[in-house]
Amino acid sequence: MKTYKQFIREGKYPTWLRISVGVMALKVRNLTDRIENETDPIKQNTLIAKQNKLLAYMNGLGIATGTSDKRLMQRMRTKGLN
Repeated sequence: MKTYKQFIREGKYPTWLRISVGVMALKVRNLTDRIENETDPIKQNTLIAKQNKLLAYMNGLGIATGTSDKRLMQRMRTKGLN
């Protein structure tokens, strides 16, 4: 039986796909901060809906990117996504 970590390491996803998932994760984190700071419940619900949509896309893709991928992390830093 393979561990989850071994399974992920063996996965060969295209770089553009891994970067896209990384960008989505950063957007989810940003939305979390905005939700916590928002006082209007209607705006909060709108932000939560956006966040849920992004999470659904990420879940549907079923891709995990680790911070151990040095090349991907370097590309994200150079693109200003960090």
